[in-house]
Amino acid sequence: MGYRIAVVGATGNVGTEMLTILSESDLQIDEVHAVASRKSVGRLVSYGDKDLKCVDLEKFDFTTVDMALMSAGGDVSKIWSPKIAAAGAIVIDNSSAWRMDPDVPLIVPEVNADEVMNFKKGIIANPNCSTIQMVVALKPLHDRATIKRVVVSTYQSVSGGGKKNMDELWLQTKGIYSNDNFQPINFTKQIAFNVIPHIDVFLDSGETKEEWKMNVETKRILDPKIKVTATCVRVPTFVGHAESLNIEFENELTADDARELLRESPGLMVVDKREDGGYVTPVECVGEFATFVSRIREDSTQDNTLNMWVVSDNLRKGAALNTVQIAELLANRKLPRNAQSK
Repeated sequence: MGYRIAVVGATGNVGTEMLTILSESDLQIDEVHAVASRKSVGRLVSYGDKDLKCVDLEKFDFTTVDMALMSAGGDVSKIWSPKIAAAGAIVIDNSSAWRMDPDVPLIVPEVNADEVMNFKKGIIANPNCSTIQMVVALKPLHDRATIKRVVVSTYQSVSGGGKKNMDELWLQTKGIYSNDNFQPINFTKQIAFNVIPHIDVFLDSGETKEEWKMNVETKRILDPKIKVTATCVRVPTFVGHAESLNIEFENELTADDARELLRESPGLMVVDKREDGGYVTPVECVGEFATFVSRIREDSTQDNTLNMWVVSDNLRKGAALNTVQIAELLANRKLPRNAQSK
């Protein structure tokens, strides 16, 4: 007997990706429900070769499903995730609402799968998209040589901020070519043909919340002793996040050893040729499941330190895919069906 799953926020960028990935998954599924806000009720969304009609979040009976994959934003999740969990369904939430709650596991399956069943509140959190791809690449290296410190600069696509940001990039780009004066709406400055070193709100420390997230989430998922400093930048690409990593280890690890280790590790693909085009860019990772690693090299200015370039589809591994992989983990550990089912 398969699982019954609700995708909440089914009309958004990540929600539609969740439905696509669920349709491709080996997860045994009996039913999938597309759940959305009232304004999207009746709208059709694709699930494989089928169309699902969206139903109202406020009217849906969550006792009829075993898992709810949430991608409806933090404010909605704070209200609805406890209600859904109380109805007996396990919530896998893609927002930032629950990531720092000690009773809510923060899961990247390639990194800390054994924590997945520790859902004391009936909620499991999906980490920040930039954190996910980074820790997938860091995990095998940390296991081998113990990471002391990571310096990361991100190059994050506009889809990380939702469809409205993708629309703004498109309109700004067209406006520049047609000499239209299109003022920023969702960004603090022009995003077309520009980069903006500002994602999320500023904190008293001077870092942005996105930068803070990468620090605290990495500590929680991988190792609290690792020091992380981040600079997060929005760039004018539609999908795909890239990161430049400088990683300092306690023990020696050569670039060749790291390259071979990463090639053998789950969720990763190494494309690292020291020639023109011998690396992966965001455009090439779109629609792919893997996290790609390129430009692996030793830092000549610091002992036991490597540089590398990490790229991933932020709507897939950075969000929807990781969520579905968590659902698959639960199924592999024989998550029982909702006891409150009628």
